[in-house]
Amino acid sequence: MNSLIITSIEQGLIFGILAMGVLLTYKILDIADLTVEGSFPFGAFIFAKLVTSGLNPIASTLLSFLFGTLAGLLTAILFTKLKIKPLLSGILTMTILYSVNLKTNGKANIPLFSHASIYDLGPIMITLIIIALIIKVTLDSFLKTEIGYLLIATGDNESLVKSLGKNSNNYKILGLMLANGLVALSGALMAQYQGFVDITMGSSIIVVALASIIIGDTIGKKSNRIKNTSKAIMGAIIYKIIGGIAIDLGLEPSDLKAVSAIIVIAFLSYNNLFSQLLDIKRIRGGEKYADNKRPVNELQ
Repeated sequence: MNSLIITSIEQGLIFGILAMGVLLTYKILDIADLTVEGSFPFGAFIFAKLVTSGLNPIASTLLSFLFGTLAGLLTAILFTKLKIKPLLSGILTMTILYSVNLKTNGKANIPLFSHASIYDLGPIMITLIIIALIIKVTLDSFLKTEIGYLLIATGDNESLVKSLGKNSNNYKILGLMLANGLVALSGALMAQYQGFVDITMGSSIIVVALASIIIGDTIGKKSNRIKNTSKAIMGAIIYKIIGGIAIDLGLEPSDLKAVSAIIVIAFLSYNNLFSQLLDIKRIRGGEKYADNKRPVNELQ
């Protein structure tokens, strides 16, 4: 059981980076971006190509991030310049990346067991914690800059950004590039973790990311001090622990996609019902729902 928890936390940290990427599009820009289904394996395939060509794993991992930003740029161009709907733009880019991934190495599955990885630097858990913290702190700091605030404002109130004389499309492009760069980076880290790259590793990865974000939001709902990036990481770890326990209880790995969907449904339903109960409490009157029950003549 201990090894199960450790493995779940390690994978949760990798998916936490994925969730932080999707956080930029899903929560901040309010864009449904399916590019991640292609950019996750894209980062893995780029890493495999570079490391099998003799490049060191650190440089290969960083370059995977840069190539991932190009995937986001393609989606952003389709969306902002060619005026294609964001959902369809993501699907088109994802389809293109499927072919690119196959062309990159010439095959659908590439073993990496005999090649160096970033985890050779130290214990896997410590390495992943350091990487996740660096990304979290960097992203939090970036979102506090002027550009970061304008990026957030683009998702909240695009008209406000335009009224300031700024081009909101530029911030959408930036957000999509950063998001898919982080997704590709998490793909490269997962490839090194599992020791191989497979063309199907991006299948339903968006569900994993959304589940992580939703779980994190639910857990940290009552605390304004917990940043969204922290919630995303916590949600990813909890999600992987739930999945690990499900397998330990006898479920097949092939059942995990259904488990993922059920987890998302459960947490979304909880959030919606919780919000409805709060609304009912606000609109109801009477002594039962009153915050201050002192008689009127004592309130003077």
